Amino acid sequence: MSDRYDREEEPRRRSRERRAPDSHTGDEGYRDREIRSASRSGGSSGIMDKVTETANRVRNRGRNRGRGGSSSGEQAQGLYGSQTGSNVLGSAVAELIGTFILIYTGCAVAVAAILQRSTAGPAFYDSLAVALAFGIALVVIVAAIGHVSGAHVNPAVTLALAVTKKFSWQYVPIYLVAQLVGAVLGAIAVWITYGEAAREVALLAATIPPDDVGDIRALLAEILVTFILVFVIISVATDERAPAGVAPLAVGFALTCGVFIAGPITGGSLNPVRTLGPMIVAGQFTAVWVYIVGPIIGAVLAALVYDRFTSQADAT
Repeated sequence: MSDRYDREEEPRRRSRERRAPDSHTGDEGYRDREIRSASRSGGSSGIMDKVTETANRVRNRGRNRGRGGSSSGEQAQGLYGSQTGSNVLGSAVAELIGTFILIYTGCAVAVAAILQRSTAGPAFYDSLAVALAFGIALVVIVAAIGHVSGAHVNPAVTLALAVTKKFSWQYVPIYLVAQLVGAVLGAIAVWITYGEAAREVALLAATIPPDDVGDIRALLAEILVTFILVFVIISVATDERAPAGVAPLAVGFALTCGVFIAGPITGGSLNPVRTLGPMIVAGQFTAVWVYIVGPIIGAVLAALVYDRFTSQADAT
């Protein structure tokens, strides 16, 4: 009786195993069905090709599930692993605060240098301090809010990401408003900190080309230095091949390089709101178009070059 039961139960058991969910994909008998289909296609080479194709498909399915869903249903990942769409209000607040920190830090040091205020002893801030202040501030900002909002803190960066489909156009206006408000608040904070002289004498460190520099030369300088900055941002913050943890320092140093290069020519803006914030509060709008158009062109060019050419390269 027992032998007869075992003989009858064995086919049922095998059938249940074939229908059981695959441990990697969660699909019932997916791998089993595909391999049986391959065997029916005829020919040993055809079978092996089918089996290899099936294994790759299963592996890719498992990877997609590990990332939290299929590619069609996944939310686009922003800079530094941020997921902006899940809480756009929180991301906008982070952008406002980040831009405030950038403008307040960099412009405060620039105003102190213009007014020749010292920290201790007879020495006072100079151009070196200004470039370092902006760079260090950006390092801190990326480390603090990069995972929250992407730490754009720059309309040129936001627009460049949107053009290359790394950021949704529906969130662009929200980010731009947050960045402008943060910049204006940062300029007001500089005014409060250093008094009326900061606004009347130093113009809150608004960037203005020197008298011997024409608008076109200033425009080209802003395009070039912003290209450098955004190329670095795109490469270290969107490409998974970039070394982990290097992004804040790389981005901060790139901004420092840009301010060093363009400082004597344009004041080293690389960011429309870095100029607009102080200009709005100081009421001074000399050559404002240079500082809006230049960074945007440089940023978009950098994003397109990286997206179309450099991101496809692989030395290995």
